[in-house]
Amino acid sequence: MTAEMMTGRGLHPMAPPLVDGLRRGELSRREYLAAMMALGVTSAAAVSLGGLARAQTEQAPVTAPKPGGTLRIAMDSRDLKDPRLFDWSEMGNVARQSLEYLIRWERDYSFTPWLLESWELNDTATEVVLNLRQGVTWSNGDAFTAEDVAFNLNRWCDKGVLGNSMAGRMASLIDPDTGLARDGAIQIVDDHTIRLVTGYPDITLIPGLADYPAAIVHRSFDPEGDLLAQINIGTGPYDITRWEMGVGAAAAKRPTWWGEAVFGPALLDGIEWIDLGTDPSATVAALAAGEVDCNHQTLSDARDQMSSLGLALSEATTAATIVCRFNVNVPPYDDQRVRNAMQAAVDNSVVLALGYDGAGEVAENHHVGPMHPEYFALPKPTRDVERAQALLAEAGQTDHEFELISIDDLWRRNTTDAIAAQMRDAGMKVRRKVIPSANFWNDWAKYPLSTTNWNPRPLGVQVLALAYRSGEAWNETGYANPAFDERLNQAMGTVDVEARRALMQEIQSILQDSGVILQPYWRKVYRHAKPDVQGFPAHQALEQHLEKVWLDREG
Repeated sequence: MTAEMMTGRGLHPMAPPLVDGLRRGELSRREYLAAMMALGVTSAAAVSLGGLARAQTEQAPVTAPKPGGTLRIAMDSRDLKDPRLFDWSEMGNVARQSLEYLIRWERDYSFTPWLLESWELNDTATEVVLNLRQGVTWSNGDAFTAEDVAFNLNRWCDKGVLGNSMAGRMASLIDPDTGLARDGAIQIVDDHTIRLVTGYPDITLIPGLADYPAAIVHRSFDPEGDLLAQINIGTGPYDITRWEMGVGAAAAKRPTWWGEAVFGPALLDGIEWIDLGTDPSATVAALAAGEVDCNHQTLSDARDQMSSLGLALSEATTAATIVCRFNVNVPPYDDQRVRNAMQAAVDNSVVLALGYDGAGEVAENHHVGPMHPEYFALPKPTRDVERAQALLAEAGQTDHEFELISIDDLWRRNTTDAIAAQMRDAGMKVRRKVIPSANFWNDWAKYPLSTTNWNPRPLGVQVLALAYRSGEAWNETGYANPAFDERLNQAMGTVDVEARRALMQEIQSILQDSGVILQPYWRKVYRHAKPDVQGFPAHQALEQHLEKVWLDREG
């Protein structure tokens, strides 16, 4: 008989409504799996209860996996920093070869217990028990214990650390008066068990543990010390031997890894990440010349060219997106009429077609999409040039010149150009400013008007809490609306998906009407690899899980 829950408790009371929602067609497979496993339902039980066939995420190898070799990946190389401050998946992809996560978000949208063996959410979503995997060893020989996890949880809860986005994921554990974890919120039960007691119901804690800034560091970690040396005190199968911003990074296999007994051996001897810049033609040339084996991601404008080289293409359905966001603390974007005017000037479907070659789905300017379990379908925004002009005139900004900023790579630059062109077509004065990648991210949250890209998260409420709740580290719009925060916190504590969806109608409408973002589309994610690269399909969050990747070649 298939165990229904990861722990010995009976089936969570909110699991049957999720099964009903799947059968009625209200939840997709990926929405259903993410929601069920957040409750602590096992992957096998979720599949069985839902009457699903187990998804095949990749083709089975025709030959037995071969150990050895070095995989070379074309990928931007970001700065090395304290993992809780990571703000790019590329940072996580290097670090995760040494530092591991409590939970892994899989390509089929399920969750795999990694450093955890299981978890259990109580019926009211106010308490979570984390059961740690036993037998895990750090690379320095120390045993992995609850002390390590409690150390990380307390670090994540420190709102006083500039740029610590993990505090947004841990908000229900934080004392608003101290900006630190509440007394009694993080309880060590024994060496392998931790109990989390939230200040209010919160369904997002488990999915938040799988996000890339949630890498688990050793309890001795000091952010003022040698970061590379400390990141190399890890539980993962590889040492990071090199990490150079704008150049690349490298990793070498460790002699032993605890995970071999559970997941099998890591197969590659080494990994190299090579930064080829933002022009995709450089990656095309490197793949054609055999200088790299695969890329981190293929952008839509280079997809066909890379496929013509005989490379294997994989793609993932995703909630990755780009937003044109307004800093509401900088005039004239402190005037909602100006923001709404810019929304009205733009047809999101045109931006998708011109900016990303149509490879995605039109979005609705509120950063929640059909791939999220709680999504409520609002009417899609339509372009209305007359309304745009009227709102600008009413705000007294008809002659204002808008400076629209983007990074210098193709897809974000093209998307921003498409927005600017429609604004001009609506009678607005627009000056485009393109900033090189090396400089753009220094002040990414401070620009008055710019475009930025966002990775997907399993739940829509996760995204809204990270990006639009008052005072969060990644709130690049400066948006602060107590009514929005209140409704969002209520939704984050609502386990029942249908009840949460009813709340989302108002939450999404508040954000959409506020005009703080113009979010034109959800984009597909692609990856290309040489035919001899096995087990490395595209991941919806651009994560690189490399333990099972192998090279089907001699020597």
